[in-house]
Parts: sequence; C-alpha cells; structure tokens
Amino acid sequence: MILEMKVPSPGESIKEVEIATWLVKDGDYVEKDQAIAEVDSDKATLELPAEASGIITLKAEEGDAVAVGAVVCHIDTDGVKPAGDAPVAEATKTVEAPKVETKTETPKAAPAAATYASGTPSPAARKILDEKNIATTSVTGTGKDGRITKDDAVHAAPSMGTPTGGSRGSERSKLSMLRRKVAERLVAAKNETAMLTTFNEVNMTPINLIRNEYKDAFKAKHGGIGLGYMSFFTKAVTRALKLFPDVNSMMDGDHKIAFDFCDISIAVSGPKGLMVPVVRNAENLTFRGVEADIKRLALKARDGQITVDDMTGGTFTITNGGVFGSMLSTPIINPPQSGILGMHNIIERPIAVNGKVEIHPMMYVALSYDHRIIDGRESVGFLVAVKEALENPMELLLENNPKKALEL
Repeated sequence: MILEMKVPSPGESIKEVEIATWLVKDGDYVEKDQAIAEVDSDKATLELPAEASGIITLKAEEGDAVAVGAVVCHIDTDGVKPAGDAPVAEATKTVEAPKVETKTETPKAAPAAATYASGTPSPAARKILDEKNIATTSVTGTGKDGRITKDDAVHAAPSMGTPTGGSRGSERSKLSMLRRKVAERLVAAKNETAMLTTFNEVNMTPINLIRNEYKDAFKAKHGGIGLGYMSFFTKAVTRALKLFPDVNSMMDGDHKIAFDFCDISIAVSGPKGLMVPVVRNAENLTFRGVEADIKRLALKARDGQITVDDMTGGTFTITNGGVFGSMLSTPIINPPQSGILGMHNIIERPIAVNGKVEIHPMMYVALSYDHRIIDGRESVGFLVAVKEALENPMELLLENNPKKALEL
C-alpha cells in the first residue's frame, strides 16, 4: 500500500513550510516515527517523522516551499526491509561497464552584434535593478538581442570595484524561511512603530556579592541549575511591569490590550538564527523556576527542538547582547509587543560613590519602546525601577531573606 505523507500544521497561523533538509534518500527504507526531514516554518525548524515503515519516495526537493497539507513523499508499506544494514538502494546495484568518455569540442559562438536593444531591461528587470541600485550598464543581458531579463536582474550583483589581487570569491545562498520572517518582522517594527530608546546604567556589585555567596549552594541544591544574571533581570522586569503596566501592553488597531500576567520572551541565538522562546507567567516563578525554564528553552533552541508553541505569545522581551561583548545597543521591538530590554557586557568603570571615586562592575541597559502607547514618564520610570531592583536586590527582589527566596 502506498501511503501519502502530508505536511502537518505546525501552528494555526502557519500556512507554508520549506523543506530544509532531507534526512533520508529516495528509495531508502524508513522505520515508523523515524525523522525523515527537517522543515522550516517562519517560527521554528521542526522534524518530520515517518508515519509508517516502508520504502520512501521523495516528492519535494530541498529548498521547496510546500503548503501545509501538501504531499511531500510516498511510503510503500509493502516494501521489504533490506537484510542487515545495507540500504535498499545498494541491493539493486548492477555492475556496469566503464564508460569511455569522448570529448568533442564545439566552436564557440561569436558574440551577438550590439543592437539598439542591447542592455535594455524589461520593466520587471528595471524595477529589480533600481531596488538593488545597480546600473543597467553593469549587467550583461542574456535575452533576445542582448536584452536584460528579470532573471539577469535577480542574479545581478553590485560592482565590487577593480580587483588588485587576492581571493575575491562570493557565494549566493537562499535565506531560510525563519531568517526571512525575522527580517520581515524587524523591518516592520522599524516602519510601523514609533520606536524610541532610553538608556541607564546599573551597578552590578550587589548582585555579584549575592551570586558569589550563594551560587554554589544554589547549584548543589537545584540539580546543577546555575544562579545567573537572567533570573535577577527577569524578576526585576516583572516587578517593574507591575509598577508600569503600559509597558506590558500592546496595540490592536485603535485599542490597547493590557495584560495582568508577565510572559517574558528571551531572545536566544540558535543554529537557525534568532529565536525568542517565552517564559510563561514569570511573575509567579522563583529564581529557581526562572533559571530552570530559561535553561530548558535555551537547550531546546540549541538542539533544534524548539516548538512553535514555545515561541508564541510574550508580553515583553529581554535580549542580552552582552554575551557577545556588546557595550551598548538599541534593541528592536519584538512586535506586537511594546517594549524590549537590552542587557550589555559588564565593564569595571570608575563611578562616584558618596563623594568618592570607586571602581565597580557596571552595565548599560537600554529600553526600546513604542511611543504610540508608552509615554516618556512610563518608559523612564520603568527603566529606573529595573535599575533600583538590580542595585538593591536584597530588599526588592529577595525580601531580605535570600535563603528563602533562593529556596536553599
């Protein structure tokens, strides 16, 4: 019996996926539930398991965009599993006589004589070249009488100047569906929101003192989960969101949607690009709960096991460019959210403390927000509240009882 395997729906809003990689070859024998392909959606990369055991026939190529519900392969459930580990493809091999290759040289056609049409782009080609800011004179047309076709324009690359020696290779590759969606959302955020960024700095000494005193006991008590900076920042953010609820809201046409819960999106860098999984109801989690959830989501993103549901929703985002060495940045809002907090690297700098110059580990923090829904008072007040909690964590985050708050 021939079984048609169709693309399952990864999520309600996803109508199309892209075949990223086939994990099997045409004609292979596959077992039921064996991963046969990786498919990219605009939110995540998912594995496609075989629905039955049998001989597989591929019906789509890598890189093809296929609609949800479309047939991507056939599985012949009557197919016989090959003996041992030999693949089916090898079982039917026959010995072929070596082929003798004969090379025949054909005279090269003389270049077509230039005409009035040479170098003239079609309307579609002209639009593409204008968008790329490429002059028509730098493109060689392959159409009739030397006309520039749409395909010529699509593959045209801007001039890189006169070479002076050394390697000057280049490679053109198609962006993954996830990368294209991220690019689309980032451009939309810049074009469709009144985005503004406010900055402050945080003295990290109090947090460092707490971590240095309790991190070993925390790790031993909670099964290897570390006491990192993200739990302090997440707790500080959820506290500030309660004080300034406009930052925890979003626009929907002419209406504002306010949330009484804090779903914190954590931007992480995965093998397929930027991913933003969500820590649900972070306001109710302890330090251990926040650290455990972030570790779980980060491992899933790293291993390519993140799901669409893991990245759906979120009312506010935290991104940490400091892990890559960034000192200062203006993070871009994650639509339809209205705010994003940017963390940065920690650098020892001299600051004034009680009229004296002291050296402390300092971090710049940035809040990008949608000015259509958040005013300056709320945005600055929110960031100051985050700063206050991070610089006085014992009182504002640990309630003067660190062992209870850290569940030691």
